[in-house]
Amino acid sequence: MLLTPRDSRAPSRRVQGARRAAAALVASAVSVCLVAASAPPAALGVGDRLFPYLGNPGYDVASYDLSFTYSGRNTEPLKAVTTIDAWTTAPLERINLDFAYGDVESVEVDGEPASFAAVGEDLVVTPARPLDRGSWTRVTVRHTSDPTPATDRDSGWIRTADGLAMANQADAAHLVFPCNDHPSDKAMFTITVTAPDGYTAVANGLPAGTERAGRTTTWTYRSQHPMATELAQVSIGRSRVLHRAGPHGLPVRDVVPAADAARLERWLKKTPDQIAWLESKVGRYPFETYGLLMAGADTGFELETQTLSLFEKDLFTEPAYPEWYVDSIMVHELSHQWFGNSVTPRTWSDVWLNEGHATWYEALYAEEHGDRPMQARMKAAYAASDRWRAAGGPPAAPKAPVPGQKIGIFRANVYDGAALVLYALREEIGASAFARLERVWLREHQDDTAGTADFTELASDITGRDLSGFFRAWLYGEKTPPMPGHPDWTSVAPAKAAGGRG
Repeated sequence: MLLTPRDSRAPSRRVQGARRAAAALVASAVSVCLVAASAPPAALGVGDRLFPYLGNPGYDVASYDLSFTYSGRNTEPLKAVTTIDAWTTAPLERINLDFAYGDVESVEVDGEPASFAAVGEDLVVTPARPLDRGSWTRVTVRHTSDPTPATDRDSGWIRTADGLAMANQADAAHLVFPCNDHPSDKAMFTITVTAPDGYTAVANGLPAGTERAGRTTTWTYRSQHPMATELAQVSIGRSRVLHRAGPHGLPVRDVVPAADAARLERWLKKTPDQIAWLESKVGRYPFETYGLLMAGADTGFELETQTLSLFEKDLFTEPAYPEWYVDSIMVHELSHQWFGNSVTPRTWSDVWLNEGHATWYEALYAEEHGDRPMQARMKAAYAASDRWRAAGGPPAAPKAPVPGQKIGIFRANVYDGAALVLYALREEIGASAFARLERVWLREHQDDTAGTADFTELASDITGRDLSGFFRAWLYGEKTPPMPGHPDWTSVAPAKAAGGRG
């Protein structure tokens, strides 16, 4: 995610170990799951430090099959069916799903009716008979998916000028469909959308068929790689889908408002070269397709939804933004397909690995293509880093979001502050070791989750040095450490105010 208030960016801005660590995240929560059926339903979570209510213990989702029926009006709920195939990792008398913004008509577990109750932001399902550990289980929920705004929601569906799109980061997928809404549980997705004539639907992955029936068309898309729920995307609108070839024949498809296709083409045609540039830095593009979804909506951010990044159309039509700047934002979201989407953070405290890397390659692209020196940007970031750490926490231990502002974790400390950590690392270990680290990181963790400890351990392995002290200071310190190679750089500490919260 890249926030649109871009003042700071605008001109005059590792697989076993990973799975063991993921299991540790939910271990304490699993015992909570093993409750007697007579106990009242309770909301659960996997214990994420920033979003403790997200995710659910006791099962591992293998796939989602999402079906949405759109009426043609983005002010009324969509009819929806969510089918979840999962393995149970503990004996379960109840199954908790994250779901907080829709009406549930019925639930089935393995084809039999199940009772259900809404508790907090959970849909608590009680199957007809308990599930043994190691069971292959299918949960089918018939529900509505509501695109109308609510004061306590941070996206989910976003209403565009001509339809709908999704923006589910960090914790809003469960506002759209029942799920295990935590990035530690990636799964395969099939998404089906039915809409009236005149509308086009596009979703993550590759097309898997279209069917016309009367005055409606049904589109099906299927992912070829596992995906976190927060990266799901569905676009419904009066859109044109534009196709072109990327490197190695990669299918590139863009979704734009039909009326704006011609004037947006000058931006869209840049994507294949941008993919090739990133491949030269970090290795082959990790997915089956890519493209831009340019939405007629004021979202306040751009978003790296898997294989189809979401952008505000106005980013490309507002003349105040210079070309180098828009290009670098395109590269930021493209970089996330590697950093964040292919290699997904195990917990939300690991978000610096996403945003720091995307910001790094954004800045590197601007240096190489827009004459915007990386060193100057990093020196400015260093000067502000102590203030950012005080306001938002150090990069790998960000402060929790303010209630009602769930995307509040996306602060400067996980963007330029985290890119600054990568700059310091490159200065410390050298450019060659840094480049090798980046490629090995992506290769070892492709299609998986990974966390901060995985990255820091790999860096030590690559260099043959114990870098734990370096990373401890840069990722968790309250103050910014001295910059290797730049002893003259200084950071301005924040002024201390009387009273208030620290």
